[in-house]
Amino acid sequence: MTSTATGIVHLTERQPQLSGEEMLASLVPPPQFDDATFDTYRADPSYPSQQEAKELLTTFAVGAPPAKRGGLFSRRPKTPEMKPGVYLDGGFGVGKTHLLASIYHAVPARRKYFGSFIEYTALVGALGYRQTVDLLQGSALLCIDEFELDDPGDTMVMTRLLGELVKGGTRLAATSNTPPNALGEGRFAAQDFLREIHAMADSFQTIRIDGVDFRQRSLSGHAPVLDEAAYEAALAAFGTASDDGFDALISHLARVHPSRYIRLIDGVDAIGLRDVRQLTDQSEALRFVAFVDRVYDAELPVRATGLSLDQVFGDDMLAGGYRKKYLRAISRLVASTHA
Repeated sequence: MTSTATGIVHLTERQPQLSGEEMLASLVPPPQFDDATFDTYRADPSYPSQQEAKELLTTFAVGAPPAKRGGLFSRRPKTPEMKPGVYLDGGFGVGKTHLLASIYHAVPARRKYFGSFIEYTALVGALGYRQTVDLLQGSALLCIDEFELDDPGDTMVMTRLLGELVKGGTRLAATSNTPPNALGEGRFAAQDFLREIHAMADSFQTIRIDGVDFRQRSLSGHAPVLDEAAYEAALAAFGTASDDGFDALISHLARVHPSRYIRLIDGVDAIGLRDVRQLTDQSEALRFVAFVDRVYDAELPVRATGLSLDQVFGDDMLAGGYRKKYLRAISRLVASTHA
């Protein structure tokens, strides 16, 4: 659903639909990374691991072979010593997604896919496991952004899916704030799934990227709060802006699958949130994180009243197993409120 009229819309009135075929077609880098290349990645000289990662990933992308076709004269990988996947481990805001998109653009293949972890699991949910494997099988590259294992079901699905694709010759590239052997820690009984987690980790060569959040280098650490008049004036300056009460939006997100959040904000030039409060429910907070990711990827400014958006997650949440997710969301919210 694309809005063609200018003015105010309410996200809470939208019921977006997204077919499995549309999900597959949307597995490309976000618009802000349409032109991302290794040359445009600016490594911070204070953190040598950034330049080292850039060089290694350039080699990985250029040397990524096509999917196996079998036969006596099937092409051999140029870098047989490398694992079939690379895993970019580092804090938020160090350019991991830029590098991931650079890999995607550099690999000379027709069939390649780029999506967030949640988009791949949603694809399985929409099409079924076997059909998803059949559609992705034979692709040269699968890029997975924000790789997180939030529950045992996702662990099992992604382990099986990636295992089958790797056997078919697909190369993998993933980003996360958590090393692959530590996925799931503090969130579910990871010890019960160590075999699956370790099997997945064996497919990746981990590349550590150190640094500070680029979004915070030129911004204050707080998201500005507007009064009612300033808020309405700010929204009026955009062609089409959404205007929703924070509580109403949080409730609505529970009724929309996270894979459809990108369609929820389709045709909107800015996001408006009234009466922001601190979230206390983990499920609500995680849905809001997924929503923030889509808003940030779409490069939409955010304007808000109430509590500053950098305080939307309480201390208990920031001390728990999803700490890095919440910190990434705060970083993105601060940047979006300054846009």
